[in-house]
Amino acid sequence: MPHSKQPSHFQSLMLLQWPLSYLAIFWILQPLFIYLLFTSLWPLPALYFAWLFLDWKTPEQGGRRSAWVRNWCVWTHIRDYFPITILKTKDLSPEHNYLMGVHPHGLLTFGAFCNFCTEATGFSKTFPGITPHLATLSWFFKIPLVREYLMAKGVCSVSQPAIDYLLSHGTGNLVGIVVGGVGEALQSVPNTTTLILQKRKGFVRTALRHGAHLVPTFTFGETEVYDQVLFHKDSRMYTFQSCFRRIFGFYFCVFYGKSFWPGSTGLLPYSQPIVTVVGEPLPLPQVENPSQEMVDKYHALYIDALHKLFDQHKTHYGCSETQNLVFL
Repeated sequence: MPHSKQPSHFQSLMLLQWPLSYLAIFWILQPLFIYLLFTSLWPLPALYFAWLFLDWKTPEQGGRRSAWVRNWCVWTHIRDYFPITILKTKDLSPEHNYLMGVHPHGLLTFGAFCNFCTEATGFSKTFPGITPHLATLSWFFKIPLVREYLMAKGVCSVSQPAIDYLLSHGTGNLVGIVVGGVGEALQSVPNTTTLILQKRKGFVRTALRHGAHLVPTFTFGETEVYDQVLFHKDSRMYTFQSCFRRIFGFYFCVFYGKSFWPGSTGLLPYSQPIVTVVGEPLPLPQVENPSQEMVDKYHALYIDALHKLFDQHKTHYGCSETQNLVFL
C-alpha cells in the first residue's frame, strides 16, 4: 500500500497522545485520586467514588456518550496522519439494529477507533440515524476515569448484558465487535490478511436472538501501520505473552514503527492509508433460542459476505489480486 504524505510533527504528537492517554489516566490521575483521600481535599475523590458506586451499571445500560468528546479536533489530526477514511457500500436503515463484525483487529485498531468512536470521518453524516457503539474489554469499565472517557466516545462493554441492552432498546443501534479479539493482534503483521473467525460464532447467536442485521466490515491498511516481532510458541517470550493475557486480558505485543526522524525506528505508526469498508447488512430472523444448525448457517453466510467484500475492494486498497483472506 503506498505511503501517504509525510505527517506533521503536530499530527504525530496528537497520535501519540491517544494511546498514551490511557496510561496517563491510569498511572497518574488514579494514584492522585488515592493520594487526595489523605489530604484536606478528600471530599473530591470520596464524592467521585460514591458516584462511581451508584453509576456502576451504566456501561452495561447504554453508556453515556458525548457528542462534544466525539467531535474533539484532536481526532481529525489522527485521521489526517494516516489518513483514515470510511467507505459505505449500502445504506443502513435506522429502523433496524445491527451487529457489526470489525476485521482485522490490528494492534491498536486505529481504523475502528477513528471511524466509529469519533466523528472525524463523518460517521453520522455517512449513516444518518445510526448510533455506533464499539465494544471493548469489560474490565476497562471498572477503572475509574477511564470508563468515563470510553463511554463519552460511545464505547461499550463487550459483555453479553451490555450488547443485549443496546440491541433491545430502540432501533438504529450499531454494535461493533472485533470478532478476532486480542488473539488476532498476534496475527497483525504487514502483508497479512489472517482472521480468527472459524470458531467465533457467539456474535451470530446474539444477532439471531435479537433479529439484528449482521454487517461485515474490513479495514484495509490496519495491519500495515506497525511491524511486530513474532515469537515461536515454544519460546519463553510467547509463554510470557500468554501469561500476560491470562492476567490482563490482552497480549503484550512487541511492535515498532517509525520515529520523528526519517529512517529511524520508534513507536509512531507508519503513515499508511487506512480504509474501513462497511459492507451490505445481512438480514437475520429473530429466534429466541437459535439451534446450532441455524447459527452455523448464518455464520457461513457471514463469512461468505466478508470474503466477497474483501475480494471486491482488495485491489483498490493495496492488496494483490491473488491475496486471499485466511480464516483460523
